Amino acid sequence: MHRWLEEKFIVKIIISFVIGLSAGAFGGLIGIGGGVIMIPLMTEVLKLTQYKAHGTSLVALVFTGISGAITYASLGSIDITAAVILALAAVFTAPLGARHTHKLSEWTLRKSFGVFSIVCSLLLFAKPYLMNMTGTVPDYAKIIIFLLTGAFTGFLSGMMGVGGGTIMVPVMVILAGLTQHVAQGTSLLVMVPTGGIGAFTHWKIGNVAAEILVGLIPGIILGTYLGGNFANIIPDNILRLIFAFIMIFVSLRYLTKPSPE
Repeated sequence: MHRWLEEKFIVKIIISFVIGLSAGAFGGLIGIGGGVIMIPLMTEVLKLTQYKAHGTSLVALVFTGISGAITYASLGSIDITAAVILALAAVFTAPLGARHTHKLSEWTLRKSFGVFSIVCSLLLFAKPYLMNMTGTVPDYAKIIIFLLTGAFTGFLSGMMGVGGGTIMVPVMVILAGLTQHVAQGTSLLVMVPTGGIGAFTHWKIGNVAAEILVGLIPGIILGTYLGGNFANIIPDNILRLIFAFIMIFVSLRYLTKPSPE
């Protein structure tokens, strides 16, 4: 019996490592936390509750952000000023989102997030034309944009267990004029303080499966390093389109989820 439990634990760690590796590679490649990969796998394969999957995902996303930010920074693809402004707003709203996980309808939130993500994806496709229309954004307008975006993504990150890159990256590319690579690196850096405070809140209310972090975190770190390095050899326009296509796929998964009875 004891041996069987040990083998079961080892298998669980291996599975969590593979989940972390997949999510980290995905997140490092397109500049998001990878929660959209981790959460479904943790609920379907590891049989975690939706609440615990969200909380555990946020803990892992802190390491996605650290590993990804280091990789992108080494290649000069981070805007520190944008990251600081985004994070200042996000750290205040992330705990609010985490505390409301149990109070709001997840199904309704998933649908709203799916619609929003599709809109962001379509805007990324139209970026070359929109940039010609919007022109150069003044510095004061960028600060306002970053503060509002940070506040919204912080709440969403805490609520849904995601890094918020699906919102931050399109906003930084379209409205603030950052390149796709810099937007992705900046997004990963913002995830460190935002995910950290949201994860701490989830930890306090019991929404973290600590036993799988042993495999999940090493997988996340390795996967993010590999994905981040690969992303920086892909041309900016191609990377932007990859991001948009992946986000449309993810958004459709959110939108086609059947209504709970």
